[in-house]
Amino acid sequence: MIIKPMVRNNICINSHPAGCAAVVRRQIQYARDTLADGKDPAAARSAAPPGSPALVLVIGCSTGYGLASRIAAAFGYGAATVGVSFEKPASESKPGTPGWYNNLAFEAEAAKAGLAVKTLDGDAFSGAMKAETVKAVKELAAAAGIPAKIDLVIYSLASPVRTDPKTGVMYKSVIKPIGKSYSGKTIDMMTGKFTTAGAEPATEEEIQNTIKVMGGEDWELWIDALKEADVLSSAARTVAYTYIGPELSWAIYKNGTIGRAKEDLERAARTINEKHGGSGLHAWISVNKAVVTRASAVIPIIPFYVSCLFKVMKELGLHEGCIEQIVRLYRDRLYRPQGTSGASGVPVDSEGRIRIDDLEMREDVQQVVLARMDSATEETIFSATDVAGFKHDFLEAHGFDVSGVNYDADVDPAVI
Repeated sequence: MIIKPMVRNNICINSHPAGCAAVVRRQIQYARDTLADGKDPAAARSAAPPGSPALVLVIGCSTGYGLASRIAAAFGYGAATVGVSFEKPASESKPGTPGWYNNLAFEAEAAKAGLAVKTLDGDAFSGAMKAETVKAVKELAAAAGIPAKIDLVIYSLASPVRTDPKTGVMYKSVIKPIGKSYSGKTIDMMTGKFTTAGAEPATEEEIQNTIKVMGGEDWELWIDALKEADVLSSAARTVAYTYIGPELSWAIYKNGTIGRAKEDLERAARTINEKHGGSGLHAWISVNKAVVTRASAVIPIIPFYVSCLFKVMKELGLHEGCIEQIVRLYRDRLYRPQGTSGASGVPVDSEGRIRIDDLEMREDVQQVVLARMDSATEETIFSATDVAGFKHDFLEAHGFDVSGVNYDADVDPAVI
C-alpha cells in the first residue's frame, strides 16, 4: 500500500515503516559517532568508560526518550538491552504503530552489529510482564555470556491508562489544570493558524487517577521486582524522565494534573533511594528538554511555545532532539570520565535532579522565546517561529517527512 500521513486535530493516526526505520538508523549513527567514536559495538564495549552499563533495561523502549536511551546504551557502549513496550503490529491492511516499527528496526540493526537484545511486548504495568522481563534478562545474559545483573534501568513509560496489578482497577489520566479553568493560545501545526485552547479544572478523582497512571508507583514496583529477583547489579542506577518547562506553561503542566503526577515520580525516586540505597542502587529524576512527542502536540500552549523555542535554540546552536539529550545524559552526567564516577559524581540540582533542560532554561534563551511568543502573528508565524520544524518532528515521529524515503512507493506495512 501507499502510506501517507493522516493527521486529525494534531494527532497522527498512522505511521510509515521505512520512515521509522530510517530515523532509528540515524539515531544509531549519532550514538556511535558521539559515544563510541564511530566504533562498532564490540569495540565500543571494550573501550567503554569504567562503570558504563553492560546490561540495560528500558521500560518504555519504543519511542522518544526511551528509544533514544536504548539506542545510546546499545550502540554507544555496546550494552546488552532488554526493552519493554506495548505496541500494535501491522496488518495486511493497516500500518502498525510507530513504536512497533521502531522496535523492529532497532532489533534488525542490533542483529547486524552482534548486539544482545530482547524486546517484550505487553502491559508494563502488570505483574506478569515484570516476571516475564526477569526471565528475559536471565536468558539474554546467559546467551551473551554476561552476569544477569542489570546496571541501568530506564523508566520511560507514557501511557494514558493503567490497570492496578493488585486491584484490577483501570485508571485514566487527564491533562487538566487544578483549581481553576485554563485558556491559552496554541497553534495548529499543520496550518500555522492560532487557536485558543482551554480546559476545565480537574476533579480530585481525576488528579488521583492521573497520579496512579503517570506517577511513580509503578517505577517502585519494577525496582522491587527486579531487586527481589536478584537481577540488579551492586551499583545499579535507575532514571525516570520528567519535564518542568517555563512558568507560562505551568498552569496546564507543572501545576496541573501532569505536574502532580511528576511530583509523585520525584517522591518515588526518594523512596527508592531510601529503600534500596544501602545496597548500592541509586535513583534519579532527569529533567529533560522540550521535544516533539505524539502527546506534546495536543497539550494547550505547548506547540506554540516549542515552535518558538526551537527557532531560538537553532539560531543559537543549542537545539537537541531525543538522542542528543540522552547522549549528553550518559556522557556528561551518568557516566562521566574516570575520577568523577559513582553516584556522588553525578551533577544534580538542589532537589537532587539531573538537569539536561539546562540549555532550554537558560535565561537568554527564555527571554527571546517569550519575546517571540508576544510578537508572533499568523502572518509571521513561519518566519518568527519554527512551526515548520515542530511539524517536521511530529511527522518524523510517525515515520513521515524523512529525507530519502519515497512516500509514493508501494510498501508492505508489515516489513521495515
